[in-house]
Amino acid sequence: MLVLELKDGKVMIELRPDLAPKHVERIKTLVRAGFYDGTPFHRVIEGFMAQGGDPTGTGTGGAREQGHEDLPAEFSPPNKARFVRGTCGMARTNNPNSANSQFFIMFAPAPSLDGQYTIWGRVVSGMETVDKVKRGSGGSGMVQGPDKIVRARIAADGAPQQAEAEPAPSGA
Repeated sequence: MLVLELKDGKVMIELRPDLAPKHVERIKTLVRAGFYDGTPFHRVIEGFMAQGGDPTGTGTGGAREQGHEDLPAEFSPPNKARFVRGTCGMARTNNPNSANSQFFIMFAPAPSLDGQYTIWGRVVSGMETVDKVKRGSGGSGMVQGPDKIVRARIAADGAPQQAEAEPAPSGA
């Protein structure tokens, strides 16, 4: 389970290694390195999707600079997984094997994406928080002053450790 902390709340995303093992592993690696913390939702199109995962906020960046090569496509056949509201997919260029760190969360179904983009997860709670992400303008959906991921973490890793333990209560 991936937890995205946004300005309006938490989003819980069920990871789907059964559909995209390499992409899920990449996301977990980047999350654990703090890669997504503070990154913007740079491209947000009403009725379609919110895209993030590019630290430059331009739509051209990724984790290549940190030595992470592009990933081979792990497309699911439409009878196994579809792009519906809450589906999480990997962004890519026209090259099907160019996904790196950018991802998107669907606001609505988009059957035209089925079998064409890698599905790596789905929102299981907090979709109302995703709905509040600031929208972009124009056909590209580029956002001026975009909302950002405050923090991303893997739920199984537990809460961050506090620097100093609270003293044990005395008495009783």
